[in-house]
Amino acid sequence: MLERVRAIAVDQAFARHLGIELVRAETDLAILRLPYRDFLGDDRVNGGAISALVDLAATCAFWAHPRVGTNARGATIGFSINFLELVVGTDLEAHARVRRRGGSICVGDVSVTDAAGREVAMAQVTYKLNP
Repeated sequence: MLERVRAIAVDQAFARHLGIELVRAETDLAILRLPYRDFLGDDRVNGGAISALVDLAATCAFWAHPRVGTNARGATIGFSINFLELVVGTDLEAHARVRRRGGSICVGDVSVTDAAGREVAMAQVTYKLNP
């Protein structure tokens, strides 16, 4: 299970480009870190970068389950994000937790915090996963 989550979080090209780090993964939970780098935004971290962190963290949480097999396939159906604070030049951490795991549809919550621990964004993610 952890190998699949690690592959999503840090081994895929886009995650590597962003510099995503896997902090923790366990059943139905994933914590990812996005270290700040200049290309994420000079005067503020771009909302697209925060959204990408949310999507990756939620995807990792959905895949973090022993029922998910090696031939599983999945994709984000949609998500709603609220940006709560302006983010300027700081690392971010996304805490993703599965709220409901159905037969093929999963719903999860993601909270994004800055280096000081302030919640800067929150999201709800819906994902289709054929385990």
